[in-house]
Amino acid sequence: MNRPTLVLSRFLGLLRPHLADDYLVVDIGDGAAAQARAIVMMGNEPLPPGLFEVCPHLGLIACFTAGYEQIDVNMARARGVLVSHAPAINHDDVADHALGLLIAARRLIVAGDRQVRREGWRTAETFRPSHSLTGAKVGIVGLGEIGRALAQRCAALKMEVRWWAPRPREAEWPRAATLQELAAWSDVLAICARADDSNRRLISQEIIEAVGPEGLLVNVSRGQIVDEDALIDLLRTGRLGGAGLDVFDPEPTTAQRWAGIENAILTPHTAGATIESIEALADLLRRNLGRFFAGEPLATPVPEMTHIGRGAL
Repeated sequence: MNRPTLVLSRFLGLLRPHLADDYLVVDIGDGAAAQARAIVMMGNEPLPPGLFEVCPHLGLIACFTAGYEQIDVNMARARGVLVSHAPAINHDDVADHALGLLIAARRLIVAGDRQVRREGWRTAETFRPSHSLTGAKVGIVGLGEIGRALAQRCAALKMEVRWWAPRPREAEWPRAATLQELAAWSDVLAICARADDSNRRLISQEIIEAVGPEGLLVNVSRGQIVDEDALIDLLRTGRLGGAGLDVFDPEPTTAQRWAGIENAILTPHTAGATIESIEALADLLRRNLGRFFAGEPLATPVPEMTHIGRGAL
């Protein structure tokens, strides 16, 4: 069988079993990469240096994520390279993870676990009451699929929900007039916005400070949306009560960067990585690859390429 050649991102080794039967899967440094017609990668990682020179026959950048903010779509289009992504697959899982971070941080679940494990319970360590979920004010930045799914979950748990995004839309919950207003109102500020160059460090020191010393910031979007240096400083000094973070700037983050910050719960960008969602993402990826190599329109081209979309052998 003459299998088409794919380049696979180093972060996506888990996909090899899903692709190996139909494609020759190689790494960017492999000599066979010169024959590759497609690269499979995460949308939040930059293109490998010299990609178009290493892979002169490249025709498709297939993102294994809904986001594709690191991909220069205009440059790809100029080179005749298509870009696909994976929308509307794992937004419920990401919303679940955001809610988990919210509950764990607000109810001090991780801190309680640490206390029990260090015998703090038995030695009369100072008791710390946590905050109730009922009646908590949750401000959501970005009301796309993830933001809306999180809002529904919070409302079901009797939390009060408001949201803000640059553009109005129909929603069951009120929209704050400004981001600053939303932050000042919120007990929990949850970042669910799609990242792009326009909103880098949108969540500035001023916005984070408005959440306050009893407030919580949750981010399951992209690390670049938050001024992470300011966030760390505000957590250290107690001007922000806590954080639940699944994304960082840059990634992977280092343990040293968060050393001594006990009021943050950190997970390694795994909010959408459930067994079920990975299988669904892999199925969609195989559909896009199959259509590309068959010269058919992509199943899910990025919006900028909705009207372009046929592969070519």
